[in-house]
Amino acid sequence: MTYKKLHLSAEVEMAIKNNIPIVALESTIIAHGMPYPQNLETASHLENIIREKGCCPATIFLRDGNIMIGAEQEQLQHLAQAKDVQKATTRDIAAILVKNQTGATTVAATMRCCRLAGIKVFATGGIGGVHRGAEETFDISADLTELANTPVIVISAGAKAILDIGKTLEYLETAGVAVMGWQTDTFPGFYSAATPWSISRIDSAAAIAAIYKEQIELGLSSGMLIANPVPQEYEIPWNKMALIIDQALADMKAMEITGKAVTPFLLSRITEITGGDSLKTNIRLVENNVKLACRIARRLHE
Repeated sequence: MTYKKLHLSAEVEMAIKNNIPIVALESTIIAHGMPYPQNLETASHLENIIREKGCCPATIFLRDGNIMIGAEQEQLQHLAQAKDVQKATTRDIAAILVKNQTGATTVAATMRCCRLAGIKVFATGGIGGVHRGAEETFDISADLTELANTPVIVISAGAKAILDIGKTLEYLETAGVAVMGWQTDTFPGFYSAATPWSISRIDSAAAIAAIYKEQIELGLSSGMLIANPVPQEYEIPWNKMALIIDQALADMKAMEITGKAVTPFLLSRITEITGGDSLKTNIRLVENNVKLACRIARRLHE
């Protein structure tokens, strides 16, 4: 059954008609992940990269009671500047639609919308995961649940560096999610090209596409996580990043910040501590993920 509240942009409709590969983008990175105007500039730049690579961009968000698949420039501008944009994970989608609010989709919500729209490839920055101290707080991102239940290929620079990466990888293994490192043997740490954790390596976009197709044939409902390291010339090394994150976490604890506010606070605080270097790295790693997503999307169309 086709979901009735899907609204496709003219560009996405044309791509479907002409059998052009589509690459999805989340909208939380625009509304909550970066300051203005870098967020708008980055969103527009990412869409243009996708077009240059022979694919169609589909930035996903919620507005006027619809799931929007693809954004016009005015809509990107609104997401980048509006103060009332809701951060939407999967559980929030229905309420935001019914209330006619504007929602920016997280990794989890974007994956679910991709499935409804038939989009198979999604590029993001870093996924959410198991937060540090989760053994006491049970703070685990819905991104992991969605990866276990939604057959979409997600290309990211690993998990957000503020997380407990070891526990995140253990969760994904338990949930049966295929996690592969793009031309790397270690799991990338978002800002850092490598961390101490090992990962299964894959070197070919054709192989990723073939494995995904085989998973579908097997009837598996899980997605795939392709962990793509930030280019080394733009990285902040893991040992240096660990100290910065420890400082940001201490500040968060002192201010008693919890729940949905945790990730935006930590990312903002890390940007302050690094003097803006982390934001530059963030932009570069998303660009890198988008380029790889286009390679995989084209392979799926062959």
